[in-house]
Amino acid sequence: MYVVRPVEPADVGALETLLAASTPGVHTLPRTREKIAAFVERSVASFAAHVDIPSEESYLFVLEDLATRALAGTAAIHASAGSNGTYFAFRNDVIQQVSRDLNISHSVHALTLCSELTSYSQLSGFYINRGEDTAREAALLSRARLLYAVLAPHRFGDRFFVPLAGVTDDNGQSPFWDALGRKFFKMDFLDAERTIGGARNRTLIVELMPHYPVYVPLLPGPAQAAMGQIHPNGQLAFDLLTEEGFEADEYIDIFDGGPILQAHKNGLRSFRGAVVRKVASSEQQPPARGGKPALVDYAIASSERKFRAIVLSCPPLDVGDAIGLPPEARAALGVAAGDNVTCVRL
Repeated sequence: MYVVRPVEPADVGALETLLAASTPGVHTLPRTREKIAAFVERSVASFAAHVDIPSEESYLFVLEDLATRALAGTAAIHASAGSNGTYFAFRNDVIQQVSRDLNISHSVHALTLCSELTSYSQLSGFYINRGEDTAREAALLSRARLLYAVLAPHRFGDRFFVPLAGVTDDNGQSPFWDALGRKFFKMDFLDAERTIGGARNRTLIVELMPHYPVYVPLLPGPAQAAMGQIHPNGQLAFDLLTEEGFEADEYIDIFDGGPILQAHKNGLRSFRGAVVRKVASSEQQPPARGGKPALVDYAIASSERKFRAIVLSCPPLDVGDAIGLPPEARAALGVAAGDNVTCVRL
């Protein structure tokens, strides 16, 4: 059984080992032990904080194999993007151009630097060890952070977004960056990512990036083709997020042109479909009428203050107010009979 839980200081070494295998430029997580430790410390403080208004809090979750105690994945959520600055992105615009003298009217695709995603809550840092079939665990990991937002809505905004890594070649270089960002930063893509530390709220972005619309037809073909496209390693995250209810097309990343997915919380399955059920032992749950029902996968979370989440196959929770949990599931969640858990269908 796997459990998703808040990161702990003791996880720093395991995180360093886990993240060393991830693809450079693809994941929005630190790689050095010092930066990992700082992120963990920030996350621990965020979980412990009493929050009235979302601000600079960042929450890092880990996927743990309870049998081996090994970490198999990470996922993060930031309470307010750009809380210590401004979050920058490119907005996809259409500029209408008309010449009455020539009787010509046409539309031009343009990219405009904007800060409209500032103060949205941002999902990031999704990474899972793909060494084995972990589809259920990947879905749990992606959804668990949103279940935490369901349990603690005061910690987050009403709108969420997720930047996904864009297309890069075998050397980690981005055709979108080479056509645009390199002209202003005067450095390679990976060097720029290291300089900026994955952030999109640094002052140097607005100092160096173009302030006027960028006409897409003027970009080279490879750069245009890369816009809004995801890195192959991001396909799993994209599939999970679109199934959750996130949509793309309006914004792209200013560095690699990758898609930025966004949604209002009321449009997300975790918010619309979450139900609260009282824990019963699997032996106490009354048998279903009309024969044995088909089992369904649910992500099940405990509470805000002692957050744990697991995936469990059980009969549909469409009726009744109880859920039968076997002893190992109750132990993983840290709950007892009579406690409430929040469940959402995977």
